[in-house]
Amino acid sequence: MTIENVTLTDPKTGSRASILAGFGFNCYEFVANINGREVDVVWSAPDFASGNERASGSGIPLLFPFPGRLRGTVFHWEGRDYQLESGDGRGNAIHGFILNRAWRVIEQSGTRVVGQFQASEDDPTILEQWPADFRVTATYELSGNRLASTFLFENPDDKPLPCGFGTHPYFRLPLGGSSGESCLVTIPATEHWELVDMLPTGECRALEAAAAYQRGLRFGDMTFDDVFGGLVFSGGECTSQIIDPSSNTQLSMCFDGSFRELVVYTPPHRGAVCVEPYTCVPGTVGLDMPGVDFGLRVLQPGKSFTSRVNLEVS
Repeated sequence: MTIENVTLTDPKTGSRASILAGFGFNCYEFVANINGREVDVVWSAPDFASGNERASGSGIPLLFPFPGRLRGTVFHWEGRDYQLESGDGRGNAIHGFILNRAWRVIEQSGTRVVGQFQASEDDPTILEQWPADFRVTATYELSGNRLASTFLFENPDDKPLPCGFGTHPYFRLPLGGSSGESCLVTIPATEHWELVDMLPTGECRALEAAAAYQRGLRFGDMTFDDVFGGLVFSGGECTSQIIDPSSNTQLSMCFDGSFRELVVYTPPHRGAVCVEPYTCVPGTVGLDMPGVDFGLRVLQPGKSFTSRVNLEVS
C-alpha cells in the first residue's frame, strides 16, 4: 500500500520538507540549505515513509486530543467511562488518535500543504473513545530555511470537547557538525513538574539552575523524559534553540502562547533530542486535583483555538 507523501521545496534555497499525509500528517524530513550546505534537521527512522515504523518515534508526530500519557486506559468524563487502547508499554493510553491515521490533503502547492482530520469523517470509531467529535487542520509552509506550521482545532459537535495538543519533534544531532554530544539545547523554563511512573503528581516546583537551562545544556550531559513549565515568553513567543558549535549552525523553534509546557526527551539511540511544546501537562484528562491547573482545554460546541510553531535554521 502506498502512503500519500507530500514534499515541499523552496525554489530559491533548495530547502525541502516532506510530510507523510497518509500517516499522521507527520513532517518527517526538513532539510535546510545554508549557502549550498545541506543541514538535516529532523530525525526519522530510515523506513518511516513506509508507514511500518512506530508513529510516535520519528519526525514530528502531532498529538491530539491528548498529548502524553493518560492514567490507564479508562477515563471518566461527565458521567461516562471511555475505553482507550494501551500504547506505552506501561498499561496507559498515550498521544491521542491523529498521529497514525490517514489525513486528507485539502490544499497543496510547491511550498505549502494543508491537511485535515475529522474524527467523524475519517475514523468514526474514535467517537466511541472520546466525548466529542473534533476537526484538526494543519498547515506547513516552507520559505527559505524556515518551516512554519499552524494548527486549527475545532469542535463541530454539540457536546463539550476536552482536549490538549502537543508536537513531538525529533531534532537530529549534530546539525551538520562532528559531535551531537557537544550540541547545546536551550530549555526556556522556570518550573518542573514532578512525575511518578511518567504521570504527573500535581506538584510543580521552581526549576533549580533555571538560568543554566535557558542558556543551554550540553546534550552529552542530558538524560530527560521530563515536563517543564513556567515558560519564558518574549513578544508573545517562546523560543528553544539547538546550537551545534562545531558547524556554527543553530535551529530555533518558536511557538506561540497557546503552549504552556515543554516535554524534553532524550531517546536512547542518542541521535536526536525531542523538545516538545504542549498546551497542557501530559495526563490531564480525568485528573481531579483541586487547585492544580494542568491546562486542559474544554472547547464548547462551535469553538476553536489555534497553535503555531516555526522552525528556522541559520
